[in-house]
Amino acid sequence: MAAVLLIAHAPLASALLSVAGHCYEEKGHLFEAIDVEPTMSAETVEALARAALERLNTREVLVLTDVFGATPCNVAQRLSDGVNVRVVAGVNVPMLWRSLCYLGEPLDALVARAVSGASQGVMQVAQTRPQNQTLSPITNDPNNARHQQ
Repeated sequence: MAAVLLIAHAPLASALLSVAGHCYEEKGHLFEAIDVEPTMSAETVEALARAALERLNTREVLVLTDVFGATPCNVAQRLSDGVNVRVVAGVNVPMLWRSLCYLGEPLDALVARAVSGASQGVMQVAQTRPQNQTLSPITNDPNNARHQQ
């Protein structure tokens, strides 16, 4: 079974870790987070990440980062071997939950699930109220024949 390592700008990684634990508490031993503070060097983050990989103690790890090209992603790319450790940037909650839901799948399939979860989880919801009607205050005037719908 694969594991998930979150590496993101502080406090996003720990916030996502908390969200992961909210729905997947039983898999808590299969995910970790590293918050990257502005003062941390890439070498420090890499050392923390390698220690986290050791603690996860699994053969396959999906590393989720927030922004491509930033320190968290650059460090994650140093960890990736393209076989047992894979990296996906642009982490969001749907991506994370989809990843945790399918940890038993092969790593290539897990990467595909993560990417599809992220993209399918982004959508415009409602622009306006469903009926777009203005409301009049309700009065107890029996002569008022207008009724609200």
